[in-house]
Amino acid sequence: MLKSLNSQILIGAILGILFGWWISQISDSGFAQTSLYILNLMSSLFIGLLKMLLIPLIFSSIVVGVANLQAIGSFGRACKITILCFFTTTSIALALGLLCAHIFQPGVGLDIALFKDAMASHQTPDTLTPDAFFTNFLQNTLINPVKAMTEGNVLSVVIFALMLGAVIVAGRGRFKTVESFFQQFFEMMMTLVHGIMYLAPIGIFALLAKLLATEDFAILGSLAKFAAVVTGTTIFHGVVILPLLLWIFGKISPIRFFKTARPALITAFATSSSSATMPLSMQCAQNMGVRPQIVGFVVPLGAQLNMDGTALYEAAAALFIANLMGLDLTLSQQFIVCLTAMLASLGAPGIPSAGMVTMIMVLQSVGLPAEAIAILLPIDRLLDTVRTVVNVQGDMMISAVVENYTKEEKSVEQVSS
Repeated sequence: MLKSLNSQILIGAILGILFGWWISQISDSGFAQTSLYILNLMSSLFIGLLKMLLIPLIFSSIVVGVANLQAIGSFGRACKITILCFFTTTSIALALGLLCAHIFQPGVGLDIALFKDAMASHQTPDTLTPDAFFTNFLQNTLINPVKAMTEGNVLSVVIFALMLGAVIVAGRGRFKTVESFFQQFFEMMMTLVHGIMYLAPIGIFALLAKLLATEDFAILGSLAKFAAVVTGTTIFHGVVILPLLLWIFGKISPIRFFKTARPALITAFATSSSSATMPLSMQCAQNMGVRPQIVGFVVPLGAQLNMDGTALYEAAAALFIANLMGLDLTLSQQFIVCLTAMLASLGAPGIPSAGMVTMIMVLQSVGLPAEAIAILLPIDRLLDTVRTVVNVQGDMMISAVVENYTKEEKSVEQVSS
């Protein structure tokens, strides 16, 4: 049993939680400080290795994934289904977040004086106003692809990879040499990823232990209702809504999905990064029977554009802050919150607490003070773990749905070959 990577990751997660709680109880001791230093080195090594492969893995996987669809018609069908799934699941998450925020009304009656110091010290970046967001989005996305790779501009790399893959498909065999190069390059990246995954149990142990040992739980008590509402709603979306959609449209049972996807979901919980989890997400999706070319197209794209958990959190957080301010948002303002949260989730990088940056855009869209984001800082790291799990789950689920609805192309290819 212990030879299984899944079992090792699960054991590492459990031990990390227990060790982190123990360290938090003796935080003033020399042993605790030394342990935190070692845990930080271990976790930095694991995350650093994954980040090192992130850009080349995303670029090669999307190029190969698009190119392997073999025909413009096949690419178009897979692309349309993918985008439709992204839009549908994100819309459901937004509606669910607003509904639960209305039902439970977190923030009503909470003493905002507790957070005056945090709000006073928080500085709002001028470049993140709604108008500037779209301008900066275009300027920072449509740039030199080499510059994007060196700067780690993932969304720009994704767009260029999509364009390059589409050109290879449109060439209908003229660019076989380039396609073969990217195929072999992608296989090299995956070989490196498989090697790094042997460190996953240790890395996840260190990440969870450090998280529980350093988190401030005193302020979390004051925000318990909001944290419970967001966490419960996000879990409901991940345990009920997404598996139901997968069962109906992907023809995969929830039990089989969670059993196969467990390594990726645990890693997402520990890292709070859909980008860092992407290699495991791709591997788990293939284990569910999804073709590599579909996985290589949907999962990397979803890691950047499909953020159900982030969108749900930002919509609920906007209502939470409005309740703290004593404001009653109109239906039109709530619609703007949903639209802005959807756009913000598209641009959110798959790194820990990235939603805090795009949250400013959501607040300002309905006139709420951006400084109020400081209220969420004490609990964001904990909530980020849960919403990242749902983000990653959605990517794998959609890849299975796309696989189910593109089986006709698969059958045609097999017959023609």
